[in-house]
Amino acid sequence: MKSSSSSSVPVIDLQKFPSESHNLIQACDQWGCFRIINHTIPTNLMSEMKSVIKFLLDLPAEVKIRNIDVIAGSGYVAPTKINPLYEALGLYDIGSSQAVREFCDQLEATPSQRYTIEKYSEAINELVMDIGRKICESLGLGSKNLFLEWPCQFRINKYSFTPEAVGSCGVQIHTDSGFLTILQDDENVGGLEVMDKETGVFLPIDPMPGSLLVNMGDLAKIWSNGRFYNVKHKVMCREASVRLSIALFVLGPKDTQMEAPAELLLDSDDTRLYVPVAFEEYRKLRLSKGMHAGEALSLLLQDAKQ
Repeated sequence: MKSSSSSSVPVIDLQKFPSESHNLIQACDQWGCFRIINHTIPTNLMSEMKSVIKFLLDLPAEVKIRNIDVIAGSGYVAPTKINPLYEALGLYDIGSSQAVREFCDQLEATPSQRYTIEKYSEAINELVMDIGRKICESLGLGSKNLFLEWPCQFRINKYSFTPEAVGSCGVQIHTDSGFLTILQDDENVGGLEVMDKETGVFLPIDPMPGSLLVNMGDLAKIWSNGRFYNVKHKVMCREASVRLSIALFVLGPKDTQMEAPAELLLDSDDTRLYVPVAFEEYRKLRLSKGMHAGEALSLLLQDAKQ
């Protein structure tokens, strides 16, 4: 039975597999998000990376705009009328050492900052691969390297909350378009809220230092044949302060279409709920329709295409 407490968000211990397998899948099904502890990213590296992103996000605008898009929205995002308190820098495909170098060049990162960014990128990329394998193993699909060669996009976020903004929404309600997101949230400033699957009520997700938060996106729902919950979430302004976070988006296969694997269709009557779709195709569909909270999935239902 769920409660409305933020402490109810499942906590998954990565050092306790396979005994945590059931809890992992239940979290994906029921919550669409969970915290992970005992992961492989050192706490000192997390702290150093947070210091680096603070420096980068405080750079002059003329430097930040050099962080150009690879795909729409993957580079610098300046404050807008819709989200005036939010800005972000982006690094498309952290698995590419060239992309990491280009990101550092764009922002004139120092040698020390480059080292931290490179080490953090390597560490979180390894963590992503481990989570993909654990999801497959927990579903009985074997030890598949699910996310191998999938582009993974960094977004480092800054919310400059003012006294007048307290109680308002820092980022609109949305789901993530990719498979999953790993978030290193601000250890001091909360504000993230997720929608309860059963009640539709938004629940606060308070910081938990040293942990990382994982949430499922739209492509995870397609891949799991509707099983995984693509959780709606938003960021609220709770206090007048700066909130920093680091998000890693696992997008989707680069050159193939996403569909539920045959092994998940256990019964002879099972059919795939969604038509196969490539990540870029789906992302453009969401943008063209102005559908930011998972509504575009209804356009991919098999029945809708017949």
